[in-house]
Amino acid sequence: MSEVRTIEDLERAVRALATLFRTDAVVIIGSQSVLLEWPDAPVLMRTSGEIDAYPINWLGWEQDHPGDEASEEINALFGWGSMFHEAHGFYIDGVDANTATLPPGWQDRVIHLAVQLDGATVTAIAPSPEDLVVSKLARLDEKDIAYIQERHRFRPLDIETVADRLAATEIDDATRKSALAFLSSLAEV
Repeated sequence: MSEVRTIEDLERAVRALATLFRTDAVVIIGSQSVLLEWPDAPVLMRTSGEIDAYPINWLGWEQDHPGDEASEEINALFGWGSMFHEAHGFYIDGVDANTATLPPGWQDRVIHLAVQLDGATVTAIAPSPEDLVVSKLARLDEKDIAYIQERHRFRPLDIETVADRLAATEIDDATRKSALAFLSSLAEV
């Protein structure tokens, strides 16, 4: 099983969630959202056993299914160790709109990708590259650092835009300070 995700994997995940949740839009967050705007991104950026996603209608679905969480439904049917995982070599990690720390207004800057499903179009939605970087800066673990460095190496980030969006994002001061120091180190390269 390959750990390098492809646009076909992303489309498969979108179709699976669109079918289950009867929705015409699926949100992809996390590292594999890069596939929407850069399907042949460097391997390091596409190396993952999972695609983090949720249907746009997750709240309505949960209201129609009292006691059930959309993310848990995704994990049960498409998550780690599921038949989907075994069949396709990757799994879908069920998340929701509160999983990633994204800057205010990120929904106005999303990237869209049309995915065909039985003659209809489902829209895959992902944060802009700068907004995704902000979410990774808010966590800033080793994996996130490597991801951001690789992105900057091949497609230089607008450091000022990222810093401005980071400043508007609700994170603690220590994290913000570390993230800004890391961003400054990228600007110096």
